[in-house]
Amino acid sequence: MQRWRGLEDIPQDWGRSVVTIGSYDGVHRGHQLIIGRTVERARELGIPSVVVTFDPHPSEVVRPGTHPPLLAPHHRRGELMAELGVDAVLVLPFTVEFSKLSPADFIVKVLVDKLHARAVVEGPNFRFGHRAAGNVAFLAELGATYDYEVDVIDLYVSGAAGGGEPFSSSLTRRLIAEGDVAGAAEILGRPHRVEGIVVRGAQRGRELGYPTANVETLPHTAIPADGVYAGWLIADGERMPAAISVGTNPQFNGTEQTVEAYAIDRVGLDLYGLHVAVDFLSYVRAQRTFDSIEALLEAIADDVKRSRDLVAAYDAR
Repeated sequence: MQRWRGLEDIPQDWGRSVVTIGSYDGVHRGHQLIIGRTVERARELGIPSVVVTFDPHPSEVVRPGTHPPLLAPHHRRGELMAELGVDAVLVLPFTVEFSKLSPADFIVKVLVDKLHARAVVEGPNFRFGHRAAGNVAFLAELGATYDYEVDVIDLYVSGAAGGGEPFSSSLTRRLIAEGDVAGAAEILGRPHRVEGIVVRGAQRGRELGYPTANVETLPHTAIPADGVYAGWLIADGERMPAAISVGTNPQFNGTEQTVEAYAIDRVGLDLYGLHVAVDFLSYVRAQRTFDSIEALLEAIADDVKRSRDLVAAYDAR
């Protein structure tokens, strides 16, 4: 899969393509439906498929300070899109100047002059251009002038976790913020992932017999609510069952939220300085303080057992 940053990265001899545009944060099941149709239509026409997305998130430029928590960094979105068969991903730097493009100018500048769109695939609520004035009706209207067709795909409707709302990144963020990582996984089609570098912490886990990887998460990452979770720690291509703690470590009067993963039944791991990922499968319990270190150790042992069982049950499905 080709990856471009900015319109100038698109090859000069780039021919016609099928395009979809959006933030696509998380590449959830609704996104997968749209991107999948983009790939399918491109194959029908015998031309490449292209996903256009933005960095930073448009809201941060239009309304500074409102950057939403991110469900996946751009490199992860690219991996997920490649798995769906996308031929190229174009990341457009979203600037104040770019935000002022009218819908018509956006279509000409991006879809017509650079990507030579033969077809454009979008969801029904797609908006674009200055003040989000453009919609799918306007996109289709200009398609008659610039020789591209528009395919509008309805989004999936979520199940019980979302209360019947359409699958969306905002709903997924809300569920993660509430600690409902299982509900988020229902929308994403996979467990929610947090990434970052392993850094040295207070090393209390090591002292207690449960050494953890203290993950310095990427900026704007969507972090689950404080609590203990079952999931996986992924390092150097290895996926290890893990008990994961998110919180301020109230037992020791901590004040800074951390994400720490204990790789279950693994001894002697040295992950400092590595970029790792943590996948959240299931909520185990809330963060709380204990009357003694012995009571804390008993709770941790139970957390590890429950996490081991939850991951084993998931893998056995």
